[in-house]
Amino acid sequence: MKIKNELNSRIEPWKLLKHPFYQAWEKGELPEVALQAYAKEYGAFIATLPNGWKTLGDSETAHEEVEHAELWDQFAKSLDTEVSTPKLPAIKELVASSDQLFEEKASTMGAMFAFEVQQPETATTKLKGLRDHFSLPESAEEYFIEHTNNQHEAEKLLVLMHSLSAEDMDKALEACEGMSQALWNALTDIYDTYCVQ
Repeated sequence: MKIKNELNSRIEPWKLLKHPFYQAWEKGELPEVALQAYAKEYGAFIATLPNGWKTLGDSETAHEEVEHAELWDQFAKSLDTEVSTPKLPAIKELVASSDQLFEEKASTMGAMFAFEVQQPETATTKLKGLRDHFSLPESAEEYFIEHTNNQHEAEKLLVLMHSLSAEDMDKALEACEGMSQALWNALTDIYDTYCVQ
């Protein structure tokens, strides 16, 4: 429990549900062009997640993440766009940070926990926002449906972190905080570019 509390304290200042981008999505104030940009650019980060599980030697979850990336591709296609190399600086930085953090086990665990532990809540909110405010095909919803009750990945990571040395735990905590901030900054870049008049 202590490890989970420490991780959550690193995430809290950058908690994604507090971000103006997700709040605008939830309230129906998100322009469709911003949602398109999110699907197109943020998808490049989603595509990095299998690499983290490969670093941890978990081929089954890596395969699951490949399937999830395919569901994200469907989300992008429903908005008449497709995932591509990001152009926004903070999303480029997010992808670069992921690539770097996913190179070794301790930092992979912390970085991926920062994202995975938030997914059930963010997916639930985003799914409701899609249904309430956008007229999109059902294929747009499947990624978010899949993640509304997907706690097992964060739980796996937490179990793995309990076996880390004190030094490696510090690396995991630092990676958790770094990833939390990078995710927040990525949303800020989309929000500032497409939502702020």
